[in-house]
Amino acid sequence: MASLLSPFPSLLLLELSSLSTYFAFGKSESKGEGHAPSGDDADTDAPVEKEKVEMKLQRSIEIWKMGIVNYLDALKLQERLFSDRKAGKILDVMLSLQHPPTYTLGKRRTYHNLLVPEADLKAIGAELHYTERGGDITFHGPRQAILYPIISLRDIGFGARKYVEGLESAMIELAALYGVKAHAGKVGETGVWVEDRKIGAIGVRISSGITSHGLAFNIDPDLNYFKHIVPCGIPDKGVTSLRRETKMELPSDELIHEQLIQCLARIFRFSDLQWKQEPSSLDTGELK
Repeated sequence: MASLLSPFPSLLLLELSSLSTYFAFGKSESKGEGHAPSGDDADTDAPVEKEKVEMKLQRSIEIWKMGIVNYLDALKLQERLFSDRKAGKILDVMLSLQHPPTYTLGKRRTYHNLLVPEADLKAIGAELHYTERGGDITFHGPRQAILYPIISLRDIGFGARKYVEGLESAMIELAALYGVKAHAGKVGETGVWVEDRKIGAIGVRISSGITSHGLAFNIDPDLNYFKHIVPCGIPDKGVTSLRRETKMELPSDELIHEQLIQCLARIFRFSDLQWKQEPSSLDTGELK
């Protein structure tokens, strides 16, 4: 496993083939019932020997450390990796990155939650992109820890809800390392909160048991960008950051990214983290 101090080069439609359920940046919508088998659905009468064998399995995941990446390039890369993972051509992958200032709208295209004309975004140094995830408008920018897992939920034995809860748990654990008491949101408010202030957003897409998109944890982004939207479509709620909430001196963003990755890897039972540190090896230029 890579050291926590490894160098870092400077991150919801939820779509199941048999279920249409959406978890996305602050809101959830359910259309139907059932999900991929999770721990709660497992056969409790399974032999103890089988459980011991599963615990001994070494699960591998590649961690791609990419620095700051344009949102559209990251989206195209996710789409390519999703297809390859679905076809069994690659192992599970997690993209670790940041974006330039970017607003994204989900499939419902809730334009009314963008509080400035789209034409004015360039003046504040931001872009607007449209996605096929569920949920509402959100912001991505520098000094966020953004993770996009491209993993097979079937292989790790997680259902959709347990997966989202795992993302939340990783961010809660990270906040706790810095003395910040965070918690999951109420029903219909996915993500992670400090009291009524959101510190971590979740936006995932799951299709054929393979995940894409992911989470964004606020280390110390420019929170003024959130003033131009109704974040996640939830009015009267604040947005915060680790820098604002902790009394501790923060280490580098690179280390915080890695701490979050380690938390997530443990929750999803990955014991072999294979680090990819050179963006040039990721062929992102081919996706433009």
